[in-house]
Amino acid sequence: MNKRILIIDDEPDIREATQVCLEVAKGWEVLTAGSSAEGLQKAAIEQPDAVLLDVMMPDTDGLATFEQMQANPATRHIPVILLTAKAQPADHRQYLRLEVAAVITKPYDPLTLADQIAKILD
Repeated sequence: MNKRILIIDDEPDIREATQVCLEVAKGWEVLTAGSSAEGLQKAAIEQPDAVLLDVMMPDTDGLATFEQMQANPATRHIPVILLTAKAQPADHRQYLRLEVAAVITKPYDPLTLADQIAKILD
């Protein structure tokens, strides 16, 4: 099944590299947003199958963005996968208590990322 994935990350290089990985590996349609506000708007309008959400962003961080998605009936149902450089077990436990679909630690392997996401969503 062809999936639509929204990447919300403030780093243009990471957005582009991740987009290319998912498009090439799985042929998925990938949307991108460079900020929380842009990502929230795109998620509500585009209704992607999942959101890859960077935890550390300058304007509104990923955790606050996730909370806003959960508060909105239009986006509450969309699975969110957090992307984070914070790899400590305590951080991961905190993220999983939020009921996100999964947590993927940066740097991730671009060759296996699409398979990881497919396994999480199926």
